[in-house]
Amino acid sequence: MRSIRVTSPLPAGLLYAFATMILCTLLVSLLLVFTSMREQSLSLYVYLIHGAALLCGGLTAGKRSGFKGWYFGGVTGLLYALLIVLVSFLGFDAGWSIHTGILAVMSFLIGAVGGMIGVNLRK
Repeated sequence: MRSIRVTSPLPAGLLYAFATMILCTLLVSLLLVFTSMREQSLSLYVYLIHGAALLCGGLTAGKRSGFKGWYFGGVTGLLYALLIVLVSFLGFDAGWSIHTGILAVMSFLIGAVGGMIGVNLRK
């Protein structure tokens, strides 16, 4: 059986970002079911999940690239934000607003920080 190995920085970063998002979302949903956590506190967890996913994706992209970690991490963050906005637009009929632009800028910055950390983790 052959294993799938993604070596390009951007697809690998996106793959790790979405894997992190899925795992963290599963963890929060289990906490919501099995504890006394209320749905009103979910907005904070949504931001934390996306931040962790962006950081992980940027870190992976920066580590795989070996140079220009801020660039590869930032572009990974922008692609992640674009996919999230696309899903919310198509699935939930969410429109474009100033929050979409803020999401894109913050995604770029968090991904770029992750990319800078990732480049420095490479030996």
